[in-house]
Amino acid sequence: MTNVQDTQLQDQFGRTVDYLRLSVTDRCDFRCVYCMAEEMEFLPRREILSLEEIQRICAAFVRLGVKKIRVTGGEPLIRKGVVELLQDLGQLPGLRELAVTTNGSQLETLAASLQQAGVKRINVSLDSLDPVKFKQLTRTGELSKVLRGIQAAREQGFQGLKLNAVVLKGRNDDQILPLVEYARQHQLDLAFIEEMPLGQITDHSLQESFMPSAAIRELIETRYPLLPMTAAQDSGGPARYYQYQDTPGRVGFISPHSHNFCASCNRVRLTAEGRLLLCLGNEHSVDLKAVVRSTQDDRVLEQAIRDAMNIKPERHHFEVNDEPQIVRFMNMTGG
Repeated sequence: MTNVQDTQLQDQFGRTVDYLRLSVTDRCDFRCVYCMAEEMEFLPRREILSLEEIQRICAAFVRLGVKKIRVTGGEPLIRKGVVELLQDLGQLPGLRELAVTTNGSQLETLAASLQQAGVKRINVSLDSLDPVKFKQLTRTGELSKVLRGIQAAREQGFQGLKLNAVVLKGRNDDQILPLVEYARQHQLDLAFIEEMPLGQITDHSLQESFMPSAAIRELIETRYPLLPMTAAQDSGGPARYYQYQDTPGRVGFISPHSHNFCASCNRVRLTAEGRLLLCLGNEHSVDLKAVVRSTQDDRVLEQAIRDAMNIKPERHHFEVNDEPQIVRFMNMTGG
């Protein structure tokens, strides 16, 4: 099998892929309005990768030079056995960073276990600090439980703990400054994300609810002047980060519409059903579930991953309209 020192994954545009976003489930205990429909049909268990299949695929990616794995969902922490999976992934030779993106609902009880499993960074989705608005946006979420989870994670001392917020004009744009103040008070990084046109969302009109990053930043700067961070300070991800003038902490903006970040894309996504997505905003994919279920030869799996890099597209083409370019919901994609 391939030695991690001997190879790296590169696409046809010269980009090195060293980051895997791994969805372990399409299920979630929330029903966020920008992520899924209120009534969802989830995949049958037989169509979902087993934990052993996930571990095998991840091990192949790490042998091929992947340095970072972020575990997502759906809500990853509701998957039975996920802590044990994280323990296995955290021990992969050559993996530098294991991270989790969560809605925070399970953090109060699992934060310590995640830290012990080797998770270095946690991103928590938090779109409102108003309990009523939070319930409206998540349909089923309880704000107080999430806030207790964030506090539990803070007490564990992860290398990184960041909040993510999707802003919908007229729904939670009045929460921008309260979220900034909460992040500043608790010395947490915060990233605002433009809504992405994924799935047939019937709850609201994307055209009417879309709020560009520039407008969010302008509002923040009416109270807290921001300084752009240098390239050396940047995380290397899709967020463009700024720092406050008067206090530590960063605020970032992920702008798939208004500031395309595809030129530096270093990531691919593995869905819960084993589909390797080469781009968030395109359907280019390879069925790795079929590979791992047809052979135990990891050389075949590694070659399938290498070959997949040849169909990674140069960029996505998101447009702000009410017709989704991608019909899969975000929970199917992996958050």
